[in-house]
Amino acid sequence: MINELLLQFAHWMEAQEYSQMLVAGYYSYSWLEATHVLTLMVSIGSLFIIDFRMLGWVMPNVPASTIAARLHKPMIIGFVIMFITGALLVYAKPVETIQSLWFRMKMILLLLAFINAWIFNNRLKSAKGNWDNDPVAPGPLRTGAIISLVLWCGVVTLGRYIPYDWVDCTNTTNTTILWAAGCVDQLNAL
Repeated sequence: MINELLLQFAHWMEAQEYSQMLVAGYYSYSWLEATHVLTLMVSIGSLFIIDFRMLGWVMPNVPASTIAARLHKPMIIGFVIMFITGALLVYAKPVETIQSLWFRMKMILLLLAFINAWIFNNRLKSAKGNWDNDPVAPGPLRTGAIISLVLWCGVVTLGRYIPYDWVDCTNTTNTTILWAAGCVDQLNAL
């Protein structure tokens, strides 16, 4: 049911004039993808520095709140631009993207990364002041930093798999993979 609705929505998006223009433009899709990757480096790079500080791997003599405060603005700007360009990449090739197993797995990890970030920020605010100058953050914050690193590495890796989709709807007959990728037509043909 959900796969059918997503596929219908993807076909509707693909029929839109601007969606076709993004793909048909000589450089538009390439520039969009390049901007997505560059802002990913800014946002994830800033986030990793904060996570590494929590683990005591970088700048242990600098207060954690100072590092977080200085990197907050570029990280947020990077994330905003990254999400806008990511949405436009999906809009440019909606059917191909919606039926990508890697894209779907990336969205799950992205959701988990946001939940972790929300929990991490709440723990950071409640623990502020007690450990700020310590070289290593308290256990719950270190755990959140490790989870953040793992999830974001997964998001980036799966994002790189999307354009090289060797597990697409036409390359497999495994019903579980076809269902997970949203390959409605291929499932109905079996």
